Amino acid sequence: MATIGTQTLSPREIVERLSALYGEPVWCPHGDAVSELVLTILSQNTSDANSGRAFLRLRSRFLTWEELLAADPAEIEAEIQVGGLARIKAPRIKAALEEVWRRCDSFDLSFLREMPLAEAKEWLRSLPGVGPKTAACVLMFALGRPALPVDTHVHRVSQRLGLVPTKTGASQAHDLLEAMLQPEEVYPFHVSLIEHGRRLCRAQRPLCPECPLRDRCPTAPLYLGTK
Repeated sequence: MATIGTQTLSPREIVERLSALYGEPVWCPHGDAVSELVLTILSQNTSDANSGRAFLRLRSRFLTWEELLAADPAEIEAEIQVGGLARIKAPRIKAALEEVWRRCDSFDLSFLREMPLAEAKEWLRSLPGVGPKTAACVLMFALGRPALPVDTHVHRVSQRLGLVPTKTGASQAHDLLEAMLQPEEVYPFHVSLIEHGRRLCRAQRPLCPECPLRDRCPTAPLYLGTK
């Protein structure tokens, strides 16, 4: 919980306040788990705009995942240059798809919808190049599972609000934050904190005077110069 003295701000209250500012998030899983897997690998250490362009180029060049699987890594690398770190991400994508095919003899990951959540996370995390955030993105955005991705914005805002200790790494924060949330709260919490991190609770010079959480945020006084 975010605290000041004996006051607390629950994840539900955080979402309610942020939704009043940014709008109510609507959870609409798209069902294409492999696309989400590849897109999330492309998004590592780059902007959404660049990773999106790289994904579109990749899908224009390789019309099926089978075609991409048969491609040389250099061909994949050429198509995703715009996304950055192409030399690292091309073999990572190919290795992940190879392992999916080896295990499933297809690219259908719909079975992860029915698997216990912890097992589904472990299944995805055991793929090459897939960590907690990538696994959670696949489960949440593609398959509608209440797995919480913790990106830089979610991590930073959660630490400032006192939801997780300041020295907690992003990997550890996934499980800590997810345990605080009801399944139906996971998606709006994720989206609301990302939006807040981009707009107001920025890494440099956060706009605390405009923040709807400032009265219950333990770190706001530091930025407002009142502590």
